[in-house]
Amino acid sequence: MPNIKSAIKRVKTSEARNAQNTNFKSSLRTAVKKTEAAIVKTDAAVAVESFSSAASKLDKAAAKGLIHKNAAARKKSRLAKKINSLNA
Repeated sequence: MPNIKSAIKRVKTSEARNAQNTNFKSSLRTAVKKTEAAIVKTDAAVAVESFSSAASKLDKAAAKGLIHKNAAARKKSRLAKKINSLNA
């Protein structure tokens, strides 16, 4: 444990940010899984609705730097491709 006041604060803030990031990443993964589950069930209406939520969370995660912007774009693209194949 650090003795310097600024280092103590840095540890506290990094732990708090780590908890926030972990929580957000978890909700992101859940949203993506929910969309994929709807795709597997071939439920187009639910898939489109959950895709909207997942895409939003992917964009926010990319903006915050939690995931790379290309990774977010790739995941959104793949989900959209699967949903479009359901409708076709």
